[in-house]
Amino acid sequence: MSWFSILANIAAIFTAIIAAFGYGAYRWDQCKKRKKLEKYLKAEKSICKDQGQRSLLHLMANVGMTEAELIQASFRSKHIESKIAKDDKTGRADALLLEWKE
Repeated sequence: MSWFSILANIAAIFTAIIAAFGYGAYRWDQCKKRKKLEKYLKAEKSICKDQGQRSLLHLMANVGMTEAELIQASFRSKHIESKIAKDDKTGRADALLLEWKE
């Protein structure tokens, strides 16, 4: 066996290890964001005694996540429902609201 084939095999093993670690870190980050959003919406619903619906803009300012991250986290959650707020004049969808559900 030549040194090149040994180095190629070692490089392939390290590439697989690094890829697995990167995927695990990505999934961990996604889980943290989902839990952060769930915790915030649950607290808002219990503190404010309203329906607990919050707009994406409100959540972006208070949770510190981007709009895309909020939507992804809400779709992965079993406890968050998305609602649509309608414009009173036109009847068209105006905003996306997220709400905590048990």
